[in-house]
Amino acid sequence: MQKVTVLCVGKLKERFYAEAAAEYAKRLSRYCKLEILELPEERLPEDPSPALIDAALAREAAAVRGKLPAGAALVALCVEGEARSSEDLARLMAEQAARGTGQLVFLIGGSFGLHPSLKAEARLKLSMSAMTFPHHLARVMLLEQIYRAYQINAGTKYHK
Repeated sequence: MQKVTVLCVGKLKERFYAEAAAEYAKRLSRYCKLEILELPEERLPEDPSPALIDAALAREAAAVRGKLPAGAALVALCVEGEARSSEDLARLMAEQAARGTGQLVFLIGGSFGLHPSLKAEARLKLSMSAMTFPHHLARVMLLEQIYRAYQINAGTKYHK
């Protein structure tokens, strides 16, 4: 069974996001070993300078690296990423499993995104959309897309 980690900078605070994420985690338990890891987002003043933002992102990147399993395929969600269809994601996940990649790690940054060094280390940079979404909602959307990918690969009717 493939292991999938969703590594998030920032915690879910709103109950409705947490409930939606829990629902998809429950559904995914039939298809993969899912782990959702939350790291604290660095606190910044109301209007931080670019230097303060970069320093905070560097500290978050160090914390992320401390949680990355050796040999895992890192997929960074970022605005510079490539937009992929649900079918493309399903193929990617199936290909990684066929290659023997034991673990996929999907990385969601905090409100200021991800440090450039993490993006450079990622096997794939993935964009959810050209639109901007709160990172809490992005987590729910990502979990649904991972679930959809397993459904596509299983040939079910979930994906129409």
